[in-house]
Amino acid sequence: MRQIVLDTETTGLEPAQGHRIIEIGCVELVNRRLTDNRYHQYINPEREIDEGAVEVHGITTEFLADKPRFEEIAEDFVNFIHGAELIIHNAPFDVGFINHELKQFDGNRQPVDQSCRIVDTLVMARQMHPGQKNNLDALCKRYTIDNSSRELHGALLDAEILAEVYLAMTGGQVRLSLEGRGSGEARSRIESRRPLAAGRPPLKIIRASETEQLAHQARLEAIDQASDGQCLWRKLDT
Repeated sequence: MRQIVLDTETTGLEPAQGHRIIEIGCVELVNRRLTDNRYHQYINPEREIDEGAVEVHGITTEFLADKPRFEEIAEDFVNFIHGAELIIHNAPFDVGFINHELKQFDGNRQPVDQSCRIVDTLVMARQMHPGQKNNLDALCKRYTIDNSSRELHGALLDAEILAEVYLAMTGGQVRLSLEGRGSGEARSRIESRRPLAAGRPPLKIIRASETEQLAHQARLEAIDQASDGQCLWRKLDT
C-alpha cells in the first residue's frame, strides 16, 4: 500500500481570495514504512504573501522570486501522488488549495480527491481524543514524537512529523528487527535455550470468556472507526 503524507504552505487562508500555494512537502509510506522517496518544492505565487502567513512559515516573497510557478511543477507533483492514499492534517485546507491550483493550471484537470483517497488525521485525532487539542504540536506531545526542530511551519518538515504521528495513531511500533545493537546477545540467549523435558504436561489453554470476546470486538470497532477502516486485525479476521 502506497501512502503519501502531504503538507502545504500558502500565501494566506483562502484560495477564493486569490491566495496560492508556496511550498509542497510529501513523504512516502509503503506498507507503513517510510521510504527515501520525497517530493519537495517551493513555488513562486506571483503575488504578495500575507504578513500573518509569513509569521507562521517564515517564507518571504523575495525568497520565492526565482522559484518555479505552479504550472511548471504541476505534472511532476501530480505524477508523484497519483494513485496514492494522501494523509493530510486538516485535509480540506490543503486539498482545497491543490484543487484550486490544478483548476487554474488546467480547467479540465480532475480534482485530487477524485484520483486519490484522502485520510484526514485531524478528523481521526478528534474522534480518538475528543475535547482535546489536536493540532500537530499537541499530537507530537501526546505520542512523544520529537518536534523540537519545528520553530516555524514548513511543508516537508511537517509532512515528516505527521508521518510519525500517523503511524503512532494507527498502530504504534511499525518495525521490529533483531538487527543492530544487542542482536548478538539476543541470538546467544536463543541458542542457549534448553529443550523442554519429554514428560512435561501440556500447557493449559485459557480461552477468552464471552465478556472478554465482546470487549475485544468493541475495541477493534473503535480502532476501525478511528483509522477509517484500516484496522489490520479486522482485515485478518476477514
